[in-house]
Amino acid sequence: MRRARTRRAWVPYAHVAPFFVLFGAFGLFPLLYTGWASLHRVELTDLEHPQWVGLRNYTRLLDDPFFWNALGNTFVIGVLSTVPQLLLALAVAHLLDVRLRGRAFFRVVALAPYATSVAAATLVFALLFGRDHGLVNWSLSTVGLTPVDWQNGPWASKAAVSAIVVWRWTGYNALIYLAAMQTVPRELYEAAALDGASRWRQFVHVTLPGLRPTILFTVVVSTIGATQLFGEPLLFGAGAGASGGADHQFQTLGLYLYEQGWVNLHLGRASAIAWVMLLILLLVFGAARLARSRRAA
Repeated sequence: MRRARTRRAWVPYAHVAPFFVLFGAFGLFPLLYTGWASLHRVELTDLEHPQWVGLRNYTRLLDDPFFWNALGNTFVIGVLSTVPQLLLALAVAHLLDVRLRGRAFFRVVALAPYATSVAAATLVFALLFGRDHGLVNWSLSTVGLTPVDWQNGPWASKAAVSAIVVWRWTGYNALIYLAAMQTVPRELYEAAALDGASRWRQFVHVTLPGLRPTILFTVVVSTIGATQLFGEPLLFGAGAGASGGADHQFQTLGLYLYEQGWVNLHLGRASAIAWVMLLILLLVFGAARLARSRRAA
């Protein structure tokens, strides 16, 4: 009897044990090892002989112009991609919320870019933004505008990379907003219509207040994605590799981390960059929670 009770008591732990085993192996251990490596001089060519350097890998970042360039590029690309992306997602979700024929089809179409491979999407956009034979420059020339060097221009390259991110993630966020819109009570819209509110006023005074938690969630998630941006700038630069262009004009923190760790073989410095990125995300989370608590108060 006692043995049977003991078995029953251990059943829940047995069910959740695989999660903790996998989390420890692929989540917790890499995090702790990266923290340990960030305090050592670890070279990928000599992993068996790490040297303790303390906070030297972190202090070197403060004097590294390439780190500050990557941080600035990450911020600019993040703003250029996140703001239009979420605004377009709101507009698309609002259109899909209207009773239209074939709404399921349009929802699938909106999600199709998210399901597309990063490599395939980026390579197509690299062709579209080609300097000599790209469709974008051809369109500009037809209206009398000067063609733009999208890959080598300091601002044009950031805008091109941001366009890839906007295209891939707008539909995904639109479906999140659409799900949140459908939870807003329809009685509020009916009351607003009886008071003479237009569709725009209903959207501003009814829909947006109901979407505040969802908007905050998408802002945080988009910020995380912008901080970790890697595949799009890596493939858009073609032969530039992890440098993010000839002048590092669109090198993000993710590319800089990869360059330090797997090109220059400085695993300790790459680990320090990874922890700095984590610190940035923690600051974003903290600011978001502080703003939410102040709004609730």
